Amino acid sequence: MKYIYTLLFITGLVFTWSIIHPKDSFTWFMEVFPAIIGLVILSFTFKKFRFTNLVYTLIAIHCCILFVGGHYTYAEVPLFDWIRDLFHQQRNNYDKVGHFAQGFIPVVITRELMLRKNVLSKKSWLNFIAVCICMAISATYEFIEWLVSGLTGESADAFLGTQGYVWDTQSDMLYATIGAIVALTVLSRVHDKQLRLTSYE
Repeated sequence: MKYIYTLLFITGLVFTWSIIHPKDSFTWFMEVFPAIIGLVILSFTFKKFRFTNLVYTLIAIHCCILFVGGHYTYAEVPLFDWIRDLFHQQRNNYDKVGHFAQGFIPVVITRELMLRKNVLSKKSWLNFIAVCICMAISATYEFIEWLVSGLTGESADAFLGTQGYVWDTQSDMLYATIGAIVALTVLSRVHDKQLRLTSYE
């Protein structure tokens, strides 16, 4: 439990920092809202379904990514402005970090849920279905961005973060898909080990 409390403390610090004079209040709210909803759900379900520490660590990292993007807006994160200028890039690519994480973290959450709930009779389908679910999550998020843009007009520009790139939506979904595949490739063995060793009593 100490580890979980440490993650909560760190995440809370980053959240507190992000809410202090954000670049755009509307964008801040839209970017951090999914993290807040996720944390609320986790708090209510913690006693009934406790994830592995790996999943909680990844969720905390994802929250922090969202909080940083919300504070600066994804198009104006200072570190990635510096990277853009150093490597002569055309845009600030912090949003690609966010969309990579949008696949990398949810796929491990999905994997754990499917394994522990015995969703599949054939485990050979696990990785394929987990990646497909993450692709669906990414596509749904793009639908939400499109809806918000249509309803709010120019006020959603910072939330969309396209920065004039015509293929931004497609590349966002691609990065999420790559993130999901990379996570399964890199973390599956570590995840399996934690699943075997963790007590959920």
